[in-house]
Amino acid sequence: MTYWLQELQQKRWEYCNNLDAAKRDSRTSPTPSDFSKGLVAKDNPELSVLSQNASAERARNILAVETSPTDLVGEQAASQPAPVQPSAINFSLKQWSTEIKNSMSSLRKGNNENRKSIFYTSEEWELLDPTPKDLEDSMVLEEKRKHLAEGSKGLTSSAFPFDFGRIPHKARRPLKDMIGSSKNRNSSDSSPTEWCSGNGNKLFSELQLKYQSQQEELEKLKKDLSSQKELVRLLQQTVRSSQYDKYFASRLCEGVPKDKLELLHQKDDQILGLNNQLEKLNLEKDSLQQEVKNLKCKVGELNEQLGMLMETIQAKDEVIMKLSRQLSECEDNASSQSGAVNSSMATCINKELQELDRLKDNLQGYKTQNKFLNKEILELSALRRNAEAREREWQAKYTSLEAKLCQIESKYLILLQEMKTPVCSEEQSSTREVIAQLLEDALKAETSEQPEQAFFKPHLVSEYDIYGFQTVPEDDDEEKLVAKSRALDLRSLSLSENREISTGVKWENYLASMMNREMIRCLELKNLIRSGIPHEHRSKMWKWCVNLHVKKFKDSTVPGYFQTLLRNALEKQNPASKQIELDLLRTLPNNKHYSSPTSEGIQKLRNVLLAFSWRNPDIGYCQGLNRLVAIALLYLEQEDAFWCLVTIVEVFMPRDYYTKTLLGSQVDQRVFKDLMSEKLPRLHAHFEQYKVDYTLITFNWFLVVFVDSVVSDILFKIWDSFLYEGPKVIFRFALALFKCKEEEILKLQDSMSIFKYLRYFTRTILDARKLTAIAFGDLNPFPLRQIRNRRTYHLEKVRLELTELEAIREDFLRERETCIEKRDLISDDEEDS
Repeated sequence: MTYWLQELQQKRWEYCNNLDAAKRDSRTSPTPSDFSKGLVAKDNPELSVLSQNASAERARNILAVETSPTDLVGEQAASQPAPVQPSAINFSLKQWSTEIKNSMSSLRKGNNENRKSIFYTSEEWELLDPTPKDLEDSMVLEEKRKHLAEGSKGLTSSAFPFDFGRIPHKARRPLKDMIGSSKNRNSSDSSPTEWCSGNGNKLFSELQLKYQSQQEELEKLKKDLSSQKELVRLLQQTVRSSQYDKYFASRLCEGVPKDKLELLHQKDDQILGLNNQLEKLNLEKDSLQQEVKNLKCKVGELNEQLGMLMETIQAKDEVIMKLSRQLSECEDNASSQSGAVNSSMATCINKELQELDRLKDNLQGYKTQNKFLNKEILELSALRRNAEAREREWQAKYTSLEAKLCQIESKYLILLQEMKTPVCSEEQSSTREVIAQLLEDALKAETSEQPEQAFFKPHLVSEYDIYGFQTVPEDDDEEKLVAKSRALDLRSLSLSENREISTGVKWENYLASMMNREMIRCLELKNLIRSGIPHEHRSKMWKWCVNLHVKKFKDSTVPGYFQTLLRNALEKQNPASKQIELDLLRTLPNNKHYSSPTSEGIQKLRNVLLAFSWRNPDIGYCQGLNRLVAIALLYLEQEDAFWCLVTIVEVFMPRDYYTKTLLGSQVDQRVFKDLMSEKLPRLHAHFEQYKVDYTLITFNWFLVVFVDSVVSDILFKIWDSFLYEGPKVIFRFALALFKCKEEEILKLQDSMSIFKYLRYFTRTILDARKLTAIAFGDLNPFPLRQIRNRRTYHLEKVRLELTELEAIREDFLRERETCIEKRDLISDDEEDS
C-alpha cells in the first residue's frame, strides 16, 4: 500500500511539473518528439516547458523513503503469494521491508528529469515554490541526521542495534540505515556484546589508522613542496650568479689565456655538481627520517592494537569463566528444578523478545508513515497555493471579459438605437462606421493589450493559416468579404463550442497509454482519428498510418531505396520530368510553401514525384499526383511522403486510377452515382430532373482527395480518416457534403444555378464536427466490400463501352481513308498528338 501511494504521489508531482506552458490553455502537453516534421513544423512556435520547482524538489528528496530492491520486482513480486503474518500487527518491519523491496523497482531518488507521467487528472496544477519555513526544519533535520549517522559508526556500547529507548531522538539512524540493518537482525541480536566489543573496536581502530596515515601523507607532501620550492630558488640564484660571473669574466679576463679560463669553468661546474649532490643527499636524509617516523608510528599503533587484542582476549576469558561457573551452577540446580519451570521461563523470554521486535517494527512503521504524511502535506500545500493563484487569475480574466462584454453590448445598443431613427445621409454614414468598427473588432488578431483573447484560440483572420494556405485573396474585394465572413463563422463556432480541449485530452491520454507499447488498429483509435488528429500529433500519426499500409513493400526493398530511385531519375532520361516541371508551380499556388520557385516545398515536391515516376513507369506522372504529394509534405518528410503516395496509388485506389485513361476514376464516379441514388434519393432525382451531371464536380474530389475543394481544417480531418481507413472515406465525405446542403440545392430550380452552386458550395461548409457526424453516423453504413463489388460490376461495363468506342474509332478511320470528303477530319487523339 505504501508503495502504490508513493508511486501515485510521484506521478502526480511529475504531471504537475511537466505541464507545457504553451499548451496549458488547451489542456494538452505534447512532448517535443510529437511536433510536426513536415513543412508546417517551421511555422510552429517553440514551446516553453516549465522548469521544475527546485526548492520543492529538494524537500521531496529529503522526505523521500529510500529503498533498494534486491529480489523480486514488478510483476514477479505481484504474482507471489502474500506472506503469512504471525500476529495482527499494523506495521511488521520484516515483512513490510521485504514487500517494499520487491515492489519499489521504479522508485528513484534525485531529480526526475527522465520520467514520463501516464496519470491524468481532471484539473491541471502548477506547483509553486514552498515557503522557506516549510523547508527549514526538514533541511536542518537532514543535516543533523547525516552528521549523527557518521558519528554513530564508532558507537561501541548498546544492547541492541535499534534500542530506541536508549538512543536519543536526534541520534537515531535514518530510515534507509534501519531498513538495511533489519536484514541482519537475527545475527546482530544473537551476540550483542560481541558485536559491540569486536566490531566497534575494530572499526574505530581502522578509522584512526586511516586518519593518521592521511595526516602523515599530507605532512610529507607539504615537505616535498617546500623542498621543491627551495630547490627552484637555489637554481634561480645559480643561474643569475652564473650570468653575472660570465658577464664580468668576459670584461675583466680578456687577456687571460684560454687554458686558465677552461680550468676556471671546470672548477665552477664541479662546485655546482657537489652542491646538487649535497641537496639530493639532504632530501634523501629527510625522506629516510620521515620513513623512520612513520615506522615508529606504525609500531606504536601495532602495540596499541596488540594491547587492545590482549584486553579483548582477557575480557572474553573472564566472560567464558563466568559463563562456565553459571553453567555449572545451572547444572547443579537442574536436578532440583522441574522441567515445567524451565519451559515456562523459556516461553516468557521468547514472548518478551517477540514483544520487543513488535514494538521496534511498530516504531519503524510509524516513522515511515509520518514521513510520507509530511511529504503529502508539503505537496498539497503547494497545490493549494497554486490553485488559489489560478483562481485569482481566472477571476481577473473573467472580470476583464465581463467588462468587454458590457462595452460590446453598449455598442450594439447604440447601433440599434441609431437604426430606429430616420435615415439621412450623415446618420447613415455614422451607422456604417459603427458596423465597420464592430466587424474590425471581431476580426482583430491577438495583441498584448488583449491577452484574454488567447483563451478561446479563435480562427483569426491572418494572411496564412497554420497549414500555409492563403486566407484572404489579394485583389478580389468580393473574395475578401467572403473570407472575412468565413473567418467570423469559424470564430463563432470556436467560441460557442470549445471542442478542441476534450479532443486534445483524449489524444494525450491515448498516446500516454501507448508510450511503452506498439500501436495497433482498434476501435478506440478509429474513433479518435475520426474526431481529428491534433496538429501537434498529426506528423507522427500520418507516418504510422502510411507504414501500416506499405510495410509489405518496405520489407522487400533495400535500405536507401528512395535515394536510389531519385538518383536514377535525376541522372537518366525521364519522360515524366518535363510535365512535372510544368506543374510544380501550379500545384498549390495559394500555399506559401509552394508559391514561388524558391519555396522550400517545391524542391521536395520535385524529388518525390521524380522518384515515384521512376518506380511506376506505367503511370509516370498524372495530373493530381502533385497535389497529393504537396499535402503529404506538409506533415511528412520526403521519403515518408513518397511512401504515402505509394499507399494511395498502389494500395488504396484501384488499378488504372491515375493512368492516361483514368479508367478507375470513371468507375468510381459510377459507383458514387449508385450510392447517391440509395442514400440521397431526393437529391439524385433533382439532378436527374434538371439533367445536371454532378460527376463533373465530384471527379476532382476523388482524384485528389478533396484538395482545394473544402476549407483546410476539414481537408486535413478528411485526410486523417482517409490514411487510416482507406478509399471508402472519400465516398462517405462526398455524400456528407451533399447531405449538408441538400435543402439549399433542392430550392434551386434551373440547371445553370444548380451547377454554379455546386462549384463553390463546399467552401461554405465550416463545421467539421457536423460533417464528420453525417459521414460516419447519419448515413447508413456501407463497407468497403460493397464498394469493391460495385467497382467490379461497373468496370466491366466501362470496358465494354471503351471497346465499342475503339471499334467506332477504327470504323471512322477506315471510312476516312476510303472517302475523299472525310480525309480532312481529325480525331481527338490525333489532335492531342
